[in-house]
Amino acid sequence: MPQPTSSQVHVDAILTNISVAYMQQAANFVAPQIFPIVPVDKKSDKYFTYTKNDWFRDEAQLRADGTESAGGGYNISTSSYSADVWAFHKDVGDQVRANADAPINPDREAAEFVTNRLLMKMETTFMTKYFTTSIWDTDSTPTNLWDVYTSSDPIDDIETGKQTILSKTGYEANTLVLGYKVFKALKNHPDIVDRVKYTSSSTVTTDMLARMFEVDRVVIAKSVKATNNEGATGVYAFNAGNHALLTHAAKTPGLLQPSGGYVFSWTGVSQGLGATIGTSRFRMEHLKADRIEGEMGFDMKVVASDLGYFFNGAVS
Repeated sequence: MPQPTSSQVHVDAILTNISVAYMQQAANFVAPQIFPIVPVDKKSDKYFTYTKNDWFRDEAQLRADGTESAGGGYNISTSSYSADVWAFHKDVGDQVRANADAPINPDREAAEFVTNRLLMKMETTFMTKYFTTSIWDTDSTPTNLWDVYTSSDPIDDIETGKQTILSKTGYEANTLVLGYKVFKALKNHPDIVDRVKYTSSSTVTTDMLARMFEVDRVVIAKSVKATNNEGATGVYAFNAGNHALLTHAAKTPGLLQPSGGYVFSWTGVSQGLGATIGTSRFRMEHLKADRIEGEMGFDMKVVASDLGYFFNGAVS
């Protein structure tokens, strides 16, 4: 007896409550999180720097009655920033917009796509400016890599880094940035697990590591970058590699405020709105499309190289 088949009684349609896009979460990108972002009105400018050594010398002397006190002073100079402007766009054609099925929203998705591209550029710039060798006063590769559990001592290595920063600057390291592979090795390291095994949590968290290392925060760099050209087989890698950075980062930018780095972010990209990321939508009539464009202008500066201690290749 003839019966309709399942394919005859149903026509496949697009689901409106689900779609799949590999858009990384903003929290995966550490570039906006580590050093203070300084909004600046001009694309380039100068700022004052004080000579560190002038503030550390012991020069006060006993004063005899009726004599002048010992005196001294400090040197001051200037340094400068210059913000590069990065931009990216995606065009949304009229035909695509008119023909799009729910849940596709071409304009919203274009804005998210553009923003994600800018976050990626900021992240890769962070790695080039801060997360590599020959940037900070100290580069150190642990004698025993931290994923070699039988012989490594990451707790002591990090203590050495903290002592190095403190002894040179009088400031304590307050931030530890870990590549994801480094975090994975640390949270499973027997020395660390043994110290937290009596806590209520069965998993070593960043808060636990921060308390153990006596820093304000431990931040995990989780962002991933495709290193292949468009159309080629996808090749992916963590932006932060196998490295870690110990640093003193100011909580907020301010006068007489040392910090390993500052991110000078030019607000001129936002058409007077004062934002550090500018987005705009404008008509491309000759294309019969609207252009969704984003831009940001920033300069990531190492302002105190002695406030950083870089662990190069902390794990294998």
